[in-house]
Amino acid sequence: MRATEVLRLEHVDFVRDSRPILSGIDLTVRAGEHWALIGPNGAGKSTILSMCGAQQHPTRGAVHVLGQRLGRVEIRRLRESIGHVNPRHPLRSPLTVREVVLTGATGTTELMMQWRPEPAMIARADELIGMLGLSELEGATWPTMSQGERGRALIARALIADPSLLLLDEPSTGLDVAARERLLETVDHLHRSEPELATVLVTHHLEELPETTTHAVLIKHGRVLASGAASEVLTTELVSESFEYPIRIEHRDGRWSARAERR
Repeated sequence: MRATEVLRLEHVDFVRDSRPILSGIDLTVRAGEHWALIGPNGAGKSTILSMCGAQQHPTRGAVHVLGQRLGRVEIRRLRESIGHVNPRHPLRSPLTVREVVLTGATGTTELMMQWRPEPAMIARADELIGMLGLSELEGATWPTMSQGERGRALIARALIADPSLLLLDEPSTGLDVAARERLLETVDHLHRSEPELATVLVTHHLEELPETTTHAVLIKHGRVLASGAASEVLTTELVSESFEYPIRIEHRDGRWSARAERR
C-alpha cells in the first residue's frame, strides 16, 4: 500500500512579467518522504516552494496540496496545515522563544492582539521547545538569539499546528559550521520521531542535506532535470549538468559533499 499523497504538481508552468520561470514541473511527495529541491541560483526552486506552500498559483497546470487543488480551496485554512521555515523570518519584536513558537498557531509573524492560547497549546509549545533543545533560552528574546537558535525556534513554530507538510527554505542560511550541524541533527531527529511528516528542503549546497533525505529533484533553467531517490539523483553526472559545471559528488556516512572536478 502506497503512502498518502501530500503534494502533487502536474505540468506546472509559471510566467512572471512575460518571462517563463517554470516549465512542465511534475512532482509528487508522499507522507514520510523527505525531499531535497536543488539547483543553481535562479533555477526556480523558490517559486516551486512557494506553490508547495500555497503562497503562489501556477500560470498553467495544477498544484494539489494536502488533497486540495490551489484555486479551489480557501487558502488561509490550507496554509494553517503547512509548516514553513524561512530563515529570513521578518520578526523585529522582542518576543520570547515561547511567544515565537506560539505565533505558529495563528500563522502570523507577531502575536495577535487579544489572542490567548489554550493551556494545551502552551504545553505543546513547551514540548517542542524542549525537543529542539531550546529550554535553556527561557529568558532570551528574538533580537538576542543566535541565528542557529532562531532556526530551531522557527522549526518549533512550524510544528506547533502539527502540519502534514513541512517546508524548509534554505534553513542553514547564515549559520556557522557548528550551528549548521546542530540544525541538521535536529531535522534528522524530527524525521525519525515524526514518521508521517513529509518535508521539502530547498538548498544549493549538498553539505546542508540531512542524513534522512530520501528523495531529490534537480532543477535546471526552470525544468526538472531529474527526480527520484536521492541516491539516484544526486550523482556527479546529474549535479554537474544541473549546475553546468564539473562537480564531483560523494556520499559518505549518510552525508553528501560536492567539490569541483579537476579540469
